Amino acid sequence: MLRVSSLHVAPSSPIGTPTVNLAFKFLKITWPLNPTTRKVLTFTRLALLNSSTLLPSLGNIQFPSFNRVLPMMGCQSCLRLITASYSAGGSSGVGREILVQHLLVKEDDQKLLLELQKRTREGEDLSDLAIEYSICPSKEDGGMLGWVRKGQMVPEFEEAAFSAPLNKVVGCKTKFGWHLLQVLSEREESVLEHIQPNEFHVRLQDPSFLEEAQLIDVREPEEVAQASLPGFQVLPLRQFGSWGPEITTKFDPQKDTYVLCHHGMRSLQVAKWLQTQGFRKIFNVAGGIHEYAVKVDPSIPTY
Repeated sequence: MLRVSSLHVAPSSPIGTPTVNLAFKFLKITWPLNPTTRKVLTFTRLALLNSSTLLPSLGNIQFPSFNRVLPMMGCQSCLRLITASYSAGGSSGVGREILVQHLLVKEDDQKLLLELQKRTREGEDLSDLAIEYSICPSKEDGGMLGWVRKGQMVPEFEEAAFSAPLNKVVGCKTKFGWHLLQVLSEREESVLEHIQPNEFHVRLQDPSFLEEAQLIDVREPEEVAQASLPGFQVLPLRQFGSWGPEITTKFDPQKDTYVLCHHGMRSLQVAKWLQTQGFRKIFNVAGGIHEYAVKVDPSIPTY
């Protein structure tokens, strides 16, 4: 049997909702777990701890950004991840992203810091040490912070991380305490753009478009039954737990990926999440299928 515990936020808080309480049941998992369950739950926690977070709410899905999630957990940690903002037709720019794991200890815990530094030099895995000693909530996933880019971290951590050699454990101090961090990999930053319904319609008319691009509709089956566009594979957001862990095997991260929902909000959050999974270029259909029906094809029902 799986046993979980949740972190509750005071009802007076603007983020203290049953939605939040439900989502954080995934964050503190205790034994026993079989390997499959652990894999799914670890994936879900990583989704919660990245720039786009999956939280079921009444009638919709909301994704609070990282800088909202960490205060709910009672720890700011080293990241002050900023909610990315994308203007229509624009992107955040292309740069370098790094995959980082870390552990955090209190500022006055110098003895522990020196001991952990010694143990990493002797070959112990930083993720194992993070699980045992880190005071950051990321300890649940071995200190994994995921893919990050410049502008998402406090300056001291960012400087250390982006100057660190691959796989070498380095230390730095921030207002949160002492960090030991390790950069596991690096890649070119992905691009996310909004595409307007008229432009998307033009692309749909190209016979080669559906062969070269991949289209994802994150609405629920009952919504798709009311209105749909050709070529989209339906991945209902409420079934994220079943398709999320396999997204990079079912879809090619190197291909242009278009994401659609009802009004363009759920699809935007999924598009941001796809960035964290290594998808190189993602298009959010602005305004969703509703806007497409209103501006492009009135034969498509609105709901």
